[in-house]
Amino acid sequence: MCSDTPTIRTSEHLFVDLSKLERKLRGCLETSFEGVGWTSNAKTITETWLRDGLKPRCITRDLKWGTPVPLEGFTDKVFYVWFDAPIGYLSITANYTSQWQKWWKNPNEVQLYNFMAKDNVPFHSVVFPSCLLGTDDHYTIVNHLNATEYLNYEDGKFSKSRGVGVFGDHAAQTKIDPDIWRFYLLYMRPEGQDTHFSWADFMLKNNSELLNNLVNFINRSLKFVSNAYNRVVPDLVLTGVDVQLLALVNRELAGYRNDMDKIKIRDALRRILNISRLGNQYLQENQPWKLIKGSAGDKLRAGSVTSVAANISCLLSILIHPYMPHTSQVIQQQINYPSDGNMIPDSITRMLPSGHTINQPAPLFRKLEEAEISEYKSKFAGRQEKKPDPPIMNGNLEDEVSKQGLIVRELKAAKADKDKITREVAKLLELKKKLAISKGENPVEKKKGKKKK
Repeated sequence: MCSDTPTIRTSEHLFVDLSKLERKLRGCLETSFEGVGWTSNAKTITETWLRDGLKPRCITRDLKWGTPVPLEGFTDKVFYVWFDAPIGYLSITANYTSQWQKWWKNPNEVQLYNFMAKDNVPFHSVVFPSCLLGTDDHYTIVNHLNATEYLNYEDGKFSKSRGVGVFGDHAAQTKIDPDIWRFYLLYMRPEGQDTHFSWADFMLKNNSELLNNLVNFINRSLKFVSNAYNRVVPDLVLTGVDVQLLALVNRELAGYRNDMDKIKIRDALRRILNISRLGNQYLQENQPWKLIKGSAGDKLRAGSVTSVAANISCLLSILIHPYMPHTSQVIQQQINYPSDGNMIPDSITRMLPSGHTINQPAPLFRKLEEAEISEYKSKFAGRQEKKPDPPIMNGNLEDEVSKQGLIVRELKAAKADKDKITREVAKLLELKKKLAISKGENPVEKKKGKKKK
């Protein structure tokens, strides 16, 4: 800070007159909202912007960094990032393929899905679609907008400035497999409410749900095919027990497909874990390692159980592909299954027929140890000392009070969680207190009311 007294200066900027595009936008959104892909918070935020009518919005800034404005008289300015950034979606596609217009100028045949944190909803549901509609050039407009709540860190919040939390470059520096990160972050995806990243829970989910459940079932199934049948999938004769298991698997598979269609990514992942859990129970109850030592009938039964388990493992390798692509590929290499077969079926089939030869199975993940996790937790704890709030000028305080008041009103209008409203109201009262002090007023002075008789 230079410590000089701030001065008010005028600056000429470019605006998008959203009010002239509001009618078109409302028409598109009415149709778009009928789809299943809009989260409730995305709808609420968008409707809040539309409620009082759209207004002209500034799209330029007086900054040194950013995309320069290529218009005479404004070349010393840059575009506001959230006007400029969404245009990159089109240019990135155009860099990828010369057929980009088949995607971005084809609204009748293309469904556009957006995924983001709730902070960025209005730029993708109001501003960018309005700009596209303003061109009158038949662009594809967002059909589904899936917005998450906040992922917090341990007992607080992520903070790059204080070094609190694990960010992408930090995760890459750990010795933890990238697919484990993908698994846990999607398992804890803040759909509908805030969630917390916890190192203790991260270790627990890896060691229990991922390692002891999913990986354990696949490894047991494939190792038994390798050790007992010389890597050849045995003959299969289904019994009532097998049919009952497959019915339960198909029920979870139908739920998985439905969850994916509705963009319930976290719930779909739990469906995968339910299937592997059913598989583990099936192996434990039928114990093919004992049956194979028995009579001819027992040996036939052992082969059937092994074949069913191997085919469920193959199904799981397909279902986890959107979540853990590398692990999916490794499993399919082990079972000798073509990667172009990654089509999610309506029901489980014999993807690995009798006589199919698998490759040598190997462990997929390792157990995370407490000492390692404690080291990472300490490393990414950051600077915990509380810094004093920087001084705020009266004008800025008034802006902060206004912004916080809007947040409280929006939460009340959306009938949000009572505790969340209480926290935001407390912030508003604290800001009002600071504003009163800055004006030389007594913040604890109560307003005079009528005396009760």
